[in-house]
Amino acid sequence: MGVLEILSAVAKYLPEIKDPEQKTGTKEKLIWTGIALILFFMMYETTAFGVSSKFAGVDFLQTITASKIGSLLTAGIGPIVLASIFLQLFAGAGIFKVDMKDPKDKKKFLESQKVLALILALIEGFIFVLTSRVLLAVIPGLDPTIVMALVVIQIALGSVAILYLDELVTKYGLGSGISLFIAAGVAFAVFTGVVQLLFAPDSGVTAIMSSGGAEALPNAILALLPFGFTILVFLVVVYAESLKVEIPIAFERVRGIVPKLPLKYFYVSNIPVIFASALIINVQLFAGAALTSQFWTDKGAAKLPDITSGYSMDKDGVFPLIGYVDNQGRLRDGLLYFFTPVYGAGRTTQEHWNFLSSGVTPIFHLPEWLHAIVYVILLSLVSVLFGLFWVDISNMDAKSVAGQLTDAGMQIPGFRRDPRMLETILNKHILPLTIVGSFSVGILAGLADLTGALGTGTGILLTVGILARMYEQLEQMNAFDLYPAFGKMVGGE
Repeated sequence: MGVLEILSAVAKYLPEIKDPEQKTGTKEKLIWTGIALILFFMMYETTAFGVSSKFAGVDFLQTITASKIGSLLTAGIGPIVLASIFLQLFAGAGIFKVDMKDPKDKKKFLESQKVLALILALIEGFIFVLTSRVLLAVIPGLDPTIVMALVVIQIALGSVAILYLDELVTKYGLGSGISLFIAAGVAFAVFTGVVQLLFAPDSGVTAIMSSGGAEALPNAILALLPFGFTILVFLVVVYAESLKVEIPIAFERVRGIVPKLPLKYFYVSNIPVIFASALIINVQLFAGAALTSQFWTDKGAAKLPDITSGYSMDKDGVFPLIGYVDNQGRLRDGLLYFFTPVYGAGRTTQEHWNFLSSGVTPIFHLPEWLHAIVYVILLSLVSVLFGLFWVDISNMDAKSVAGQLTDAGMQIPGFRRDPRMLETILNKHILPLTIVGSFSVGILAGLADLTGALGTGTGILLTVGILARMYEQLEQMNAFDLYPAFGKMVGGE
């Protein structure tokens, strides 16, 4: 019995959310989506029992994984996305064979992903505690080891809840639950970031303007630059999302109507960069855990009892791991450092740009701008790999699309009604769009991250794409509700 069969067999014993017995209307979908969002934010704002309330603020890693360190959603969607990445890599390496066009194989793949996500949720929960990214509180009467176990279980259960909420939204709500939670997390980060820019006691716009002086206005404008970059990134992404290639098609049974099949420049949407970013995050997480475990000795603050008592940082707030990992569990040395984003959080706009232009890396004192270039290129290349795989498993390849159009009674004007001919024509567009679009979305996300925009550039890119998909789905559902016959003609529900 192979890996996929074993995981799939275990999934039979797990609860699942049943498919709707009848078509879910637009109103019902909106209600279920709203319920999922409310539950998400309740867990997002609930501090896990046994965790100190003094945890780090929102950063790149938390934004992309819809998580908040110290809350029930400390791991967020990380285990779910990582499980999908592992299975994709296993399939690519030939460890098991899966045909995503076969409904049975696809079901087996999704069941295996659920089981693997549950396992990874426990592992990541332990890693968050091990690396002291989650600071444990001292609870009288409870052994520190028990507190640690309770926190790990809560973090794992938070990711399990997200897993089932994702399933709920996918079957009864709008779009994908994972995408919805990412967009919600980014929107919250942007909102809180704007509030901080305006009303921070020392560096906010109101504090700067109230200080008076000739430099008050220029300093206030400088303080608002992150919000300005946020708007700029938003507009650029909206424009990129509107780019598309249109292929004329015709209905076999309806003469005179020649609509166009739109193929977007971002053909695979933001899926590739979600997987690529999640891979980067988990590389940091697991590498940080490996480095931390090497220093769990009886040397001062790195001793286990000291970690479970609350703080593992020294008096200067630095995690004592010889500089490899900082106090937020982020890599600060080694070759993997080049595969991590250039963090702008905690720095002013001027400090961020100075760091990019004149800072040096811990590796041979290479310039920080070289780190930025390597990160953007690696993010783009990894996005291409995930884009190619996603097209195949989601039935968006030329052969699948040709089959769907043929079944719906459509053909390209001037060509005979042959799926093979249609596949050849579509492949001339779909393959290049997948490669170029995935690479471009990686480039755009990486460059946007360097601006220091609120919610991170990658987060804004993902959010714009997610909201665009939701709008299109609502628009399509409205059209199908008004004209059910048209929905059947084009293959709608």
